[in-house]
Amino acid sequence: MRSNTSAVEWPTVLLLAATYALWAVGTTWAAAVWLPLGMALTALAIVQFSSLQHEVIHGHPFPSQRLNDALVFPALMPYVPYERFRTTHLQHHFDPALTDPYDDPESNYQDPAVWVRMSPLVQKILRLNNTLLGRMVLGPIIGTVLFVRADLRLMREGDVTIRKAWALHGIGVLMVLGWLWAVGSMSVLAYLASAYLAYSVLKIRTYLEHRAHEAARARTVLVEDRGPLALLFLNNNLHVVHHTHPSVPWYRLPAMYAANRDNYLRRNEGYRYASYGEVFRRYFLKAKDPVPHPVWPVRKDAMPPLEERLRAAE
Repeated sequence: MRSNTSAVEWPTVLLLAATYALWAVGTTWAAAVWLPLGMALTALAIVQFSSLQHEVIHGHPFPSQRLNDALVFPALMPYVPYERFRTTHLQHHFDPALTDPYDDPESNYQDPAVWVRMSPLVQKILRLNNTLLGRMVLGPIIGTVLFVRADLRLMREGDVTIRKAWALHGIGVLMVLGWLWAVGSMSVLAYLASAYLAYSVLKIRTYLEHRAHEAARARTVLVEDRGPLALLFLNNNLHVVHHTHPSVPWYRLPAMYAANRDNYLRRNEGYRYASYGEVFRRYFLKAKDPVPHPVWPVRKDAMPPLEERLRAAE
């Protein structure tokens, strides 16, 4: 996963410590002073924590993956089991399958043949979900329902790995509940609302990370934002840089992009936005993409087995 197998990545370690500290303050002191303040700080901490989980998936900050996984074991984000996030995200990093409604677990596109069979109500909801506002408001619940439904089906079919992932997630959730019960100053309902708000913020990043395009290299975005959202997303707004170099830590991505900006823009055929402000102005109330995949069927070469693709993504 990592290009450097011995060095400890201290910026990530320190940021993780600061994130846990912010989460602790948000769920205790701040929530006791004023609940909306506590919920806001807790949501910010969960966003940062989720971005740090993404770093851990790619082998940061320690050489030991077991130690890395342990660092993000508590389920601060209760809606997404870490082990399932890890498996599906590594599958997502098989770039030839990006945006594929079946082979990319993070795709929001639908197979056109499936789309025409959906009810008008479902089609309307999914169209709303394709605006940025809709993605932030509806996206977390739509994604959670579809994800849980798929995992339940796989568990009924006997998938032991997914059962284990959810069992571990349950332990992580119990750790959070234990904290809220022992020292927290917010209710479980307030915490779940904070986590939903965090999920909504994360949907800003994922909203247009990938587009439907015949060329796989042109499907991944660059958002040249250097503001607070870039920090919360750990520079994943420079998404084509991350997909090109998934083992590079978050704090090195801006320099890599600055040194080779023209090459990355050539690589993704100019799929670029100047900032998240531009994204909000253009798509807050307007859908960027259709729900049915606009260039389906995507041209497919013979794909290697899933296990081999996951190893390649690492």
